[in-house]
Amino acid sequence: MLSRTFFYSCCLWLFIGISSCQTPATSGAANQSAREIAQTEQQIRQLSAEKWKWMAAKEVDKLAELFDDSAKFVHMSGSWKKDRELEIIKTGSIWYKNAEVHDVAVEVSGNVAVLWNRITLDAEVRGNTVSNEFTVTEVYQQQGQDWKMLAFTFSSVRDTHEIEK
Repeated sequence: MLSRTFFYSCCLWLFIGISSCQTPATSGAANQSAREIAQTEQQIRQLSAEKWKWMAAKEVDKLAELFDDSAKFVHMSGSWKKDRELEIIKTGSIWYKNAEVHDVAVEVSGNVAVLWNRITLDAEVRGNTVSNEFTVTEVYQQQGQDWKMLAFTFSSVRDTHEIEK
């Protein structure tokens, strides 16, 4: 329980820290209408759904475009950066065969969006077929016209977990 509390506290601080780095021209939801925020939330939901498909198909070229060069990835077995994540996907060391998404929540603040997925992930990990329940946290930043993923974190949860909206 303590580790889960620590993790969520870290995510909150990450979100606050990234949000505070915005320039006045892009800061805060106050400059965005409810319609713009809803459109952005839908765009992020769609981008996340596409990402799961690209991961299953091992489309590392598309993922390389999505992942920011400084992106961090946290899995059950460790954490690493963009190049290693792409290599793991390309070689099939972790093959994300199917992510069944049960629940999604998105929060937008200026040019930063955080998406939470509650999923059942069917994967092949080093030759072993596994199925796990996760809440996956994805942090995106708009850079020009594109959204780039800055962070991707898997948290192990019970199948009865619900994302608070």
